[in-house]
Amino acid sequence: MKIEERSALLVIDIQQEDFMEMNESNMDDPRWECIRNAKRVLDVFRARKLPVIQIKEVHRPDMVDFGRELDGSEGIHCMENSPYTDYAKLTYPVEGEYLISKRRYSAFFGTDLEILLKGLHVDTLYLIGGFTDVCVHYTAVDAHQNDYHIRVVKDAVAGSSREAHEYALKAIQYLQRDALITTADVEAADS
Repeated sequence: MKIEERSALLVIDIQQEDFMEMNESNMDDPRWECIRNAKRVLDVFRARKLPVIQIKEVHRPDMVDFGRELDGSEGIHCMENSPYTDYAKLTYPVEGEYLISKRRYSAFFGTDLEILLKGLHVDTLYLIGGFTDVCVHYTAVDAHQNDYHIRVVKDAVAGSSREAHEYALKAIQYLQRDALITTADVEAADS
């Protein structure tokens, strides 16, 4: 496997809200495997100087932008006035990375992501973050429908449950047979 030159990394919703309990004393905890892998993938893209696009979900305090989102299993989350809505510390954006705030599951919906990708001449998107079955899945589907090649780093994404994670990965692979890769694949492509 080779990382294509016209690639970009989408860091999807890796925010403090999900990693607030992570600290220096528990970094090796198995529950942080996804974010540790995400950091490894991020390091490869940073070293190669390929575009990194950090995406976070944000909602207004009066909640007018939640839409139907609260009809499902999720409660109120990612409020713009909460410090937990910020990017997670381990994968925090660095200078030169692109930042996108979204109000819906797909990073394409109601954002300038498509304009940014066209300006960067990107044709392949690598996806890390969460949730596999929600924001990663809907972003991957929209990327596919906009004719991008997608690579979901399956050990650098996490789902709302193990079962939902696995089903979402199967659905993504149904769209593009070469879509699923691992952190080790990304690192090996860089060597």
